Amino acid sequence: MRVEVENPRIKCYQCMRPASSCLCQHISPIRTKTRFIILMHPKEYKKEKNGTGHMTKLQLENSELIVGVDFTHNKRVNEILNKEGSRSFLLYPGKDSFNLSTRRSPETISFMGNAPHLFILDGTWPCARKILKLSKNLQKLKRVSFDNKVKSKFILKQQPTSLCLSTIESVHTVLNLLKEDGMEQCETKDFLIPFEKMMEYQVECVFNPDNKSYRSFARREIVTKDMYKQRSQRSVILK
Repeated sequence: MRVEVENPRIKCYQCMRPASSCLCQHISPIRTKTRFIILMHPKEYKKEKNGTGHMTKLQLENSELIVGVDFTHNKRVNEILNKEGSRSFLLYPGKDSFNLSTRRSPETISFMGNAPHLFILDGTWPCARKILKLSKNLQKLKRVSFDNKVKSKFILKQQPTSLCLSTIESVHTVLNLLKEDGMEQCETKDFLIPFEKMMEYQVECVFNPDNKSYRSFARREIVTKDMYKQRSQRSVILK
C-alpha cells in the first residue's frame, strides 16, 4: 500500500523505494510452477531503489530473495539444493547451458521437470562472477540460458550492449519461453508494469527539475543503450 508522506525520501518497506515513487499499486504477483531464487549481491542490495531484483521477487508468488556473496554454506540455499525430488538450475550463459530459445517442448520438460528451482544472480557481471566463483554449490548446477533479441527498456542504466537485460526482464523472458514449452500457464502480459512505471517516473524526474522528490543535481540527460561505452568492467548481467 502506498503511504502519502510529506518527506518524499521516506521509504516504502514493501517495494523498497522512496514513498514518493512507491510502486506497490502496480504490483500484481503471479503464481508459477517454477520457483525463482534470487541471489542478490550486497552491492546490488544497496542500490535497491533502482535495481529490479526486489521488484521481481514481489511479482512472483513462488520466489525468494537471499543476499550474499559466497553461498557455499548458506543454510537456505543448501536446503533448496538438497530437497528430495527437486531439480535446481542456474540461469547463466555458457556453451554448455540448456538454451530455452532453441530447445523444443518435450526436451525442456524432460530436462527441467514440472516444478524446477531456478537460481538467478542479481548484480553486475563482476559481482555475478564473484558469486559463482566463491559458491561451490552453485558451480555444480546445470545452467539454463536464452537468446535475447530485444533491447532492454532500462534506458537509464549504463550497460555494455543494448541487449543486456535487467533481472525482471530476464525472468519475463524465461517465463514466456517456459509458457511456449507448456511448463507454465501464468499470465505475463502485466509482469513488467512495475518496471515500466519506474522508468516513466525516472524519465519524468530527469526532465522535471521542479519535482521535489528527485535530487535537483541529477544529470538531466538520457543516454540510450546503443550509446553506452564498451567497457568490460562495466558489463552487467542482471540488475
